[in-house]
Amino acid sequence: MAAPRGPDETDRIFELQEQVDQLKEAVTSHAVVDQAIGLVVALARVTPDQGWAVLREVSQHTNTRLRNVAELILAWGRSGVMPAEIRVELEDALDRHGPPQIPGSATD
Repeated sequence: MAAPRGPDETDRIFELQEQVDQLKEAVTSHAVVDQAIGLVVALARVTPDQGWAVLREVSQHTNTRLRNVAELILAWGRSGVMPAEIRVELEDALDRHGPPQIPGSATD
């Protein structure tokens, strides 16, 4: 690779590196959110669209970044531990978006 020819090229290299870093962060964040949606879908028996709505509402109602909510839900899936504020909002959102009852339950 040739060395930058001047300040303009050096600035452009720094700008491109910053864009690459932002794209890497976006890809990672997207994967975390997708995994959390999958966990909600599997455990709560909701559709992926409902899972997305649940995460978005928990994020909005707790004033917590969506990626952070997703990370907390994934950690809960591994450890069974979730902050009380997130748990309460998650339960409320699932009550709004989830099925009225679990398919195959005794009340079917």
